[in-house]
Amino acid sequence: MTYRMISKAIVSAVILLLMPAGMAAEQHADSCCVKADDGVKGNETRCGMSYDDAKIITNARMIAVGATEILDTYISPEKYRGTELRYLSHTTRERSGRAWTHQLVHQGYLSYAENRSAEGSEMAGMYMFSYGMHRRWAMADGKLTLAAGATADVNAGFLYNTRNGNNPAQARLAVNLSPSAAASYRFKAFSRPVTVRYEVAVPLVGVMFSPNFGQSYYEIFSKGDYDHNIVPTTVFNAPSLRHMLTLDFKVGKTTLRLGYLGDWQQAEVNNLKQHTYSNMFVIGVVKRFRMVKTD
Repeated sequence: MTYRMISKAIVSAVILLLMPAGMAAEQHADSCCVKADDGVKGNETRCGMSYDDAKIITNARMIAVGATEILDTYISPEKYRGTELRYLSHTTRERSGRAWTHQLVHQGYLSYAENRSAEGSEMAGMYMFSYGMHRRWAMADGKLTLAAGATADVNAGFLYNTRNGNNPAQARLAVNLSPSAAASYRFKAFSRPVTVRYEVAVPLVGVMFSPNFGQSYYEIFSKGDYDHNIVPTTVFNAPSLRHMLTLDFKVGKTTLRLGYLGDWQQAEVNNLKQHTYSNMFVIGVVKRFRMVKTD
């Protein structure tokens, strides 16, 4: 029974993301009513089931591109500036009539930057996953929604300097717990629905990997010389911020998203400094579904 339930959930998710809403609804009419969100409120029904019991999934797939500045004194005392390209998948799961939401965010980026003289360059890459829970409050007849809670995130990546013969690369690994909040406001412009949304997260506590000042990776991994390489982080030694402002609007039957993403990560541990400041333009597509299980 558990295997069948998991299989159905996976198939439903894939169909929701890759197929038109109407086709998905038709193929799953025997067990689940899947409907693109058409703004139905109250206790109206579809497939013989009240929308008050609906599971609502909002997924945004976005591409972000913009400027980045990188500093890591383990590799170089120079600041490197260049371009970053990032992919984001942002999913919010909620149920009608319930106050708590679940948020899953996948992010991955690659960046290329040069120093002031353009004689040296660095390449960086990172994958980030975060899971969050938020308490939401609806106001102004549902037009304004506020949410507050916390997210846990895992970050894993690398930084590579093309000039260094000694210590040319740096591994990035961190786990954080972050208070987070969001606000969204829905209105109409030219008779079309528009949503403005802002979200912010500030890492509060966590742990990160870092070599110590003057310590090589050979000493850490080949000789096994541990030297405070797993470091606790707080807002005092790693003050960071990630926030995003977006505007959702319809073009035909598609909901587009445009916005700004600011990701400012920094730390000073083991007598080493590092930061990555990214400011990017965001464009993407938003899909919102109501899933109602039928008996």
